[in-house]
Amino acid sequence: MLISIRDLHRVYQVGDQEVRALDGVDLDIEQNEYVAIMGPSGSGKSTLMNILGCLDTPSRGSYNLKGHEIAKMTDDELARIRNMEIGFVFQTFNLLARADALHNVELPLVYAGIKHEERRRRAKEALELVGLGTRMKHKPNELSGGQRQRVAIARALVNKPSIILADEPTGNLDSKTGEEIMMAFENIWKQGNTVILVTHEPEIAEHARRVVRMKDGRVESDLVNPNPRSAATAPSA
Repeated sequence: MLISIRDLHRVYQVGDQEVRALDGVDLDIEQNEYVAIMGPSGSGKSTLMNILGCLDTPSRGSYNLKGHEIAKMTDDELARIRNMEIGFVFQTFNLLARADALHNVELPLVYAGIKHEERRRRAKEALELVGLGTRMKHKPNELSGGQRQRVAIARALVNKPSIILADEPTGNLDSKTGEEIMMAFENIWKQGNTVILVTHEPEIAEHARRVVRMKDGRVESDLVNPNPRSAATAPSA
């Protein structure tokens, strides 16, 4: 089992009030699954993603990743997990404005202490995988929104992580470009990665092979998608 979550709670103190962002979540995810986590604002989906990505810790309950209990890890161990096991893709791209695509993709490898030549080779490979082999020397302001998101996806892939976590990855893109990005995720999944997609858009969730719906901090439903939408054949408009 790649991910096993049991009775997960996350409570925030806001003034005199307790906010139960997660209220007893159980969830298992196997290696090479393609899962969409859906729900309206306030459902707990973003809090769950932050805990899955080791950016936040539960108030109580168990999160086991690849046989390791996250709550028992030190800050250094959590940082290593974030850098080596999890690739993040955000709605806002989070690219360095003054760095070209190649350098942006290299960054996780710099933090991992990989030597320069190996960094370059792996960053080029990741950019070619997302169809940006001819745009390596372009800076973010020289790229379209879709191309910038592809750079972000390449950066997420460069450490060959177990999990790709994507938070509303098409939220800032038009529908045609969004479909191109979903095609990139489909290709990543087909190559063996586990893809976990957080979205409020049903048409984006339709690409996943499994859809988990959140409501009021709990899992409302967890269903296999019998007819996933293929990005390769999806309408461009």
